[in-house]
Amino acid sequence: MLVGGMPQAVAAYTKTNNFTAVDLVKRDIIALYEEDFGKMDDSGRAKAMYDAIPAQLSKNALRYQVGKAVKDEKVERIVNVVKEMEDSMTVNVAYHSDDPNAGLALTKNEEYFKMYASDTGLFVTLAFKDSDITENVIYDKLLNDKLSTNLGYVYKNVIAQMLRATGKNLFYHTIPYSEGKKYYEIDFVIPHKHKVSPVEVKSSGYKTHKSLDVFCSKFSDRTMNKYLIYTKDYKRENGVEYIPVYMTVFL
Repeated sequence: MLVGGMPQAVAAYTKTNNFTAVDLVKRDIIALYEEDFGKMDDSGRAKAMYDAIPAQLSKNALRYQVGKAVKDEKVERIVNVVKEMEDSMTVNVAYHSDDPNAGLALTKNEEYFKMYASDTGLFVTLAFKDSDITENVIYDKLLNDKLSTNLGYVYKNVIAQMLRATGKNLFYHTIPYSEGKKYYEIDFVIPHKHKVSPVEVKSSGYKTHKSLDVFCSKFSDRTMNKYLIYTKDYKRENGVEYIPVYMTVFL
């Protein structure tokens, strides 16, 4: 997750066993991406939106807040930019499914989306891009789960990457609380034959899965399986399949 899968980054790690050397390589790759974004969209919106991916995910908002990444910009004006970024394979975009069922694409809301980096190693470097270099100590603390940063959004990024690698399009769904001020959120919804399966991603606190329960209660007639992806061993309990991260490719 920290090194990522870019060949140059992997080569740097196997050669040096040094995260700082890996980080320098990843920053060069990100610089090339940003140069390409400038060719794609000379207004700078694509570059700004890419750079803001970690900040956007860490807010745990219902959707990508375009106005926070690009000042005074409206989501309806950047739909085509998002599509171009997605086509470039530098990002993975999860769209809100307004009425999740087997035909997820039919209920896709193009103005409600979440954006993930296509490579989680690059995502980690983006998250600490405000400093000139990401020190080894930060990588070490991330590796040992000792950094105060909430790692949940890092895991969501890697799950998005793994699902896309298996050919799945990305969708998520939200359900408002009865009082209407907060929402239950299903991180990913995947099709299974004529039904769908909700997926919740946890880096900690995995014993609770209220969002899964609410989703399955509301859409009981169209739910196939109930998945919770976490960092421990596989088990099935009370109708929930607890999946270790590495098994995501088998969903």
